[in-house]
Amino acid sequence: MELSFTEKYGRYLSQRRIRSALWLIIGSIFVAVAFAFFMNPYRVVPGGVYGLGIVLHELFPSIQVGTFGLMFDIPLLLIALRVFGRKFGGKTFVSAMIIPIIMNIMTWAFGENPTTMFGGKMDLSNDLFLVCVFGGVFLGGGLGMILKSGATSGGTDIVSMLLVKYARIPFSRGVLMVDSCVVIFGIIVLGDWRLPLYSLVTIFVATRMIDFVVDGASYDKLLFIISDRKEEIREFILSEMDRGGTSIKTTGMYTGQPREMIFLVVSRNEVATIEGMIKHIDPGSFVVVVNAYRTYGDGFKPFPD
Repeated sequence: MELSFTEKYGRYLSQRRIRSALWLIIGSIFVAVAFAFFMNPYRVVPGGVYGLGIVLHELFPSIQVGTFGLMFDIPLLLIALRVFGRKFGGKTFVSAMIIPIIMNIMTWAFGENPTTMFGGKMDLSNDLFLVCVFGGVFLGGGLGMILKSGATSGGTDIVSMLLVKYARIPFSRGVLMVDSCVVIFGIIVLGDWRLPLYSLVTIFVATRMIDFVVDGASYDKLLFIISDRKEEIREFILSEMDRGGTSIKTTGMYTGQPREMIFLVVSRNEVATIEGMIKHIDPGSFVVVVNAYRTYGDGFKPFPD
């Protein structure tokens, strides 16, 4: 018996909630692992409330990094709920609770001294670059999973959003300002200017991992092509590249003349081929190439479950 649309949609939502919960839990565990085994023991400060927690733990050793993170996250979440309403819902709250709790449990079980953790077999004190790379992989992977679940990790993201709302500062600049203050505070307290430089490695690796988890391993490319020799370019795309495309009617803003623009999505490996052929066919053409982070349908990825 075929299910009705309502039943199918209900099953879809149920499966999606389960996947979302798994992403959230596994991602939170990954973030906790990044700090418990890589960031905290080696005092690498990658910004954020847990980076601030690492610095404060140096001043107050009796209070764990996860506890500091919890102390900052709870009031920030309450402020965010007050200012932004339900935008910061239960998922973000759950993530903000899971990460510090698991982090503290791991620290209690394995310690935070690299020379004694796992019997000293994981001591990377003489290879901080490796610490930053693996820490960035776990941190970025975890944050990417949390984002895919529809949540955020809270913390300095909330501070940045408050700066956007009340100081009219772009979000990316707000994140940079807040995390920079944490890193500078780390330089002053820890007294080692090399650690912030290592932190940049962690931040870079983490951001790449976030992109990988959220958007996939490779990006397709979206091309907008305007040319007086449109038919020759069209023939090359259809016959030689075995690709389809869309012809969109446009009007030149300066000339006011009607033109046709080719809208085309290709794989990253095909960009050089089509760019070279367009240059050969019509060197005076106008081409724009941008990243297409998600491309679904015939010839590309299937729609996600």
